[in-house]
Amino acid sequence: MKGVAKDRLIVALDVSTARRARELVDSLRGIVGMFKVGSQLFTEAGPKIVSEIVGSGNDVFLDLKFHDIPNTVALSAVAATRLGVSIFNVHASGGREMMQRAADAVSEVAKKEGLKRPAVIAVTVLTSSDATMLSEIGIGSEPESQACRLSLLAEASGMDGIVASPREVAVVRSTVKSPGFLIVTPGIRPAGAAPDDQKRIMTPAQAIRAGADYIVVGRPITAAKNPVESAEQVLEEIDSGLG
Repeated sequence: MKGVAKDRLIVALDVSTARRARELVDSLRGIVGMFKVGSQLFTEAGPKIVSEIVGSGNDVFLDLKFHDIPNTVALSAVAATRLGVSIFNVHASGGREMMQRAADAVSEVAKKEGLKRPAVIAVTVLTSSDATMLSEIGIGSEPESQACRLSLLAEASGMDGIVASPREVAVVRSTVKSPGFLIVTPGIRPAGAAPDDQKRIMTPAQAIRAGADYIVVGRPITAAKNPVESAEQVLEEIDSGLG
């Protein structure tokens, strides 16, 4: 069961230096299934840190949330594929053409160059957002409705899955019918942990029971005095959700 739980856990390396990222990777290697490299670490250390983590035998979720004109996103998707990451994401709000171009570019370069094809997933509504924030940018929908709408658009655009708050997992799972459609959920806080800046959160067990394929956990593990012990506690919670 632990092996299954391990494969569901992505640890977010949202740290300020490549040195700290390396320390976490070294200590958590074999305990967790994947590491997330986001904008903070990528801006600090660049693609080199991604290649380093992948080169040492670890899976990487590149969390840069590409959102630009279709051609630019397609070229970024090619670069991400060449880095050897297992998953990367774009913003669903970039629209159908942008997502389709990204998906097509990934399939084409992977086939042409004999590369592993990463899963391309689309961000729906950030876990720090709520109805008030959506209203500020002209979106009148509740987060759940917006997440479902964008999930269906992502499915129709050839995405392999989406990123959504754990609060939206169950409704997305019942709405999107494609087999194997991935749902990656940030906004996960182990039982008793502080919410930090997340607004729509769940525990690991709750998210897994709701239908999440992967959960993303950052500070509760990476900022802990003992990251390995904290990761193992999260795995126990995932196990309870799988049972």
